[in-house]
Amino acid sequence: MALSYKARRRWSLVILLVGLPIYAVVAVSILNALGRPPVWIELLVYVVLGVVWALPFRAVFRGIGQADPDAQATAPRQDADT
Repeated sequence: MALSYKARRRWSLVILLVGLPIYAVVAVSILNALGRPPVWIELLVYVVLGVVWALPFRAVFRGIGQADPDAQATAPRQDADT
């Protein structure tokens, strides 16, 4: 079932404002529970986790920064001259 453009925009906002901070706290907590690894390993883990979180949500984020494709293409223009 494909999500509409508006639904994808709403879900992307929820994911970024709620899900991402929770994911960051969980990632830091797990890394701290395992003990402090060397800095280069810690950096590598954070970089990998920073990419991995977005992979399941590719379909939600795809095309969100562009104009609504469902909107009418022939919307009337309002000129500043009139």
